[in-house]
Amino acid sequence: MRDASRPFGQMEPVPIDASIWTDVAKRAMDLFLATILVLILSPVLLIIAIAVAVSSPGPTFFRQERLGRNQVIFVMLKFRTMAEGSDDGIHRAFVTNMFAADGTDGGDEDVIHKLNEDPRITSIGRILRRLSLDELPQLFNVLAGHMSMVGPRPALPWEADLFQARHLIRFDVKPGVTGLWQVSGRSTLTMPQALDLDAEYVARRSFGLDLWILLRTVPVVLAGRGAS
Repeated sequence: MRDASRPFGQMEPVPIDASIWTDVAKRAMDLFLATILVLILSPVLLIIAIAVAVSSPGPTFFRQERLGRNQVIFVMLKFRTMAEGSDDGIHRAFVTNMFAADGTDGGDEDVIHKLNEDPRITSIGRILRRLSLDELPQLFNVLAGHMSMVGPRPALPWEADLFQARHLIRFDVKPGVTGLWQVSGRSTLTMPQALDLDAEYVARRSFGLDLWILLRTVPVVLAGRGAS
């Protein structure tokens, strides 16, 4: 899908053809897929909810403010994978360090690593994260219209302050449950490269690209390359 010889962030923007992939068509696909998946996965959602509830004290769902289209704040849902009351200082420091690494030296420290030893994560939470099952409640965000099935990663408000100007195009569309960077190397990319892929998705978005990303998401999830 992407020309490997072209550096990240250096691409010729492709105008979005409204006749090919309008907001109405994309919304229709989102509603159809999210509804089907919720119906099919409802037993899985119930089992996970029970497992989270009995594994540690706290709510079943984790609610967090994220930035949606045009940087409008919405509350994103996930299954709780951390102990109740965990401080986000570890995550803030980790992400800030990833933004500071530009990847120009190709060092291993520049790539997006997972917080595998994060002491805040519960035992069931580690399993859910590895299989990306903690993200299933985002299907309800799709049904509510806050998110799309495919789009840029939902950004935290304080993360947006670290973005470079070229990455702000990602807010022209709804964030997605999955996206281009999630199926393009995920944990082998630097943070700027991941954001460049988000911007590339917005510039190239089409039905064909969305379909390709959705199909690619399946083997990525089955391989256990879950979210950090």
